[in-house]
Amino acid sequence: MHHHRRAVTLLWRAALAAALVCAIGLLPWLAHTDPALTVLKARSVDREPTPEVLADIRAQLGLDAGPLHLLGQWLAGLPRGDAGRSWLSGTEVMPAVLDALGVSLLLTAVALVVAAVTAGLVCARTLWLGSRRRLGGRRAGGSGSAVLAALPEFLAASVLATVVGVQLGWLPALGWYGPQWTVLPGLALGVPAGAVLGRMLDDLLPGAFAEPWALAAAARGLPGRSIARQAVRRCVPALLPNAGLFVVGLTGGAVAVEQIFDIPGLGRTTLQAALAQDLPVLQAGTLALLLLAAAATGLARLAARLLIGPALRDGALPTLHRPTPPARRILPLVHAAGLLGVIAAGLPRDSLALDTTERLRPPSWTHPFGTDSLGRDMLARIGHGALDTLLLALAITVVALFTGVLLGLVPRLSGPLVDTVNAVPAVLGALLVTAVAGRGTATPALAVSVVAWAPLAAHTSSLLLQERAAVHITATRALGAGRWYLLRHELLPAVLPPVTRHALLRLPGVALSLASLAFLGLGAQPPSPEWGLLLAENQPYAERAPWAVLAPAAVLALLGALAVTAASGARWGSPRPKAGGGVRWRPRRAERRTATAGTEQRRITKELAAAGTETR
Repeated sequence: MHHHRRAVTLLWRAALAAALVCAIGLLPWLAHTDPALTVLKARSVDREPTPEVLADIRAQLGLDAGPLHLLGQWLAGLPRGDAGRSWLSGTEVMPAVLDALGVSLLLTAVALVVAAVTAGLVCARTLWLGSRRRLGGRRAGGSGSAVLAALPEFLAASVLATVVGVQLGWLPALGWYGPQWTVLPGLALGVPAGAVLGRMLDDLLPGAFAEPWALAAAARGLPGRSIARQAVRRCVPALLPNAGLFVVGLTGGAVAVEQIFDIPGLGRTTLQAALAQDLPVLQAGTLALLLLAAAATGLARLAARLLIGPALRDGALPTLHRPTPPARRILPLVHAAGLLGVIAAGLPRDSLALDTTERLRPPSWTHPFGTDSLGRDMLARIGHGALDTLLLALAITVVALFTGVLLGLVPRLSGPLVDTVNAVPAVLGALLVTAVAGRGTATPALAVSVVAWAPLAAHTSSLLLQERAAVHITATRALGAGRWYLLRHELLPAVLPPVTRHALLRLPGVALSLASLAFLGLGAQPPSPEWGLLLAENQPYAERAPWAVLAPAAVLALLGALAVTAASGARWGSPRPKAGGGVRWRPRRAERRTATAGTEQRRITKELAAAGTETR
């Protein structure tokens, strides 16, 4: 039965990969564009597209034979290691794609090291307090990790390249010639990814430190660093699927960073091929990302099983879910007041008023956030762009959360689908959605929603896998509880809180994803004051006028901090009144049942020990 399920999953994965590659092969025809004209513009912008020139290009590329013939010819060459020739340069595709993949994998490895260090710093306070039994029910996550997670990669890359690479000259800023050229792009990619992973790890650590093994280890006097190390090992398996997604996402999705630092990586190569409709390069790059996604998923799954051990198979894991204690609500109120204050101050101002004599002015009493390249007030543009940015990003996040949780509950269906969706670079995904749905006001939101659910589904599946192997689930199932009862009363209350916090942590990233589509002619277009677009259009002036990019980046970071701290303060259980008024926290049924079982077990152990003493 197990081998049959594995075969079905493998066939499902192969079918999805084949469907994606075929869709890419049909992209120009789905989008109703002439690939000969697109290739001509990519080769030479100044050349006149006469019928003779276009007919000559069609004959060179074999376009007259039709898309299915071209696709079949490309697939037939893959077993021989032949991915065809580039429609633009005429060179062989396979060596170029492999070289770009090697560059991206090296950059990803450096970014993962930076992400691991960042994640360690994010959860360092929780590790220190937990190893000394001083957590005291306090939640350790907060605003700092949310700000780092909301840091736009292209903004970090621009600042690092300008300040560290050019002005200070500490490290090289352009090119790809050796190990030292990997440091700055690795920092730009690794810090935001590490903040997300660190926040997710920080969310699970209090539950690990409250497990019986941690209490026993502390009672025996084991060093705190050993307990902290084992707590990290206990929590890491739940994060490995998302780490695998980061590997694939950083490999194929680091387009902006690769362009800023002039890195010949796979993301940049795939972007150029997608915009020029160079189908052989685009198909080979996508296939490489799909194979990398399958390998990363397999390694993550293997590592999780090795770290957890036989407890996962035997249903002997303690649950990492703990009732969230009432949290101090001062931080969400402070963040909300700051965000609303900025919006309220900007709304009375004119966001479209041009004054070229005031272009790129620094912050002053007249313009508290400075002006942009056209002399428009940045505070006014941020205030007027708040409604579109917040409502659209929040709506996409809610849809992604619902879809991610729903698909995460059926991991055999969603696992290969998550890998396939995550392997598609954002630009290519937007082009495919546009080709199918057409251009319209809803196309950007649809394009982002298509890919935004994937990390949430992976997170849901990994937490669900461990929660199903928990002791109280095994006991409840043995008492006759049905599948729907377990899902409603045990599994969903354990999975929803961390996944919801994960979704809110990605809220600023959704706004940035919408901005990235503006470069393709999708989404918000100038003079719209949408926050992500403000970042994108002012990024070229980051060196001359840093306030033009720091102001929208700051409000996005403030939005992330508000979302995370508000979610951390949410109470996911149902309170009940206690004597004397007020509200007392009530743990969920499984928690009370586990605590009762533990008390009963200790009572039986004491009775057996007393009986043994009397016998002796």
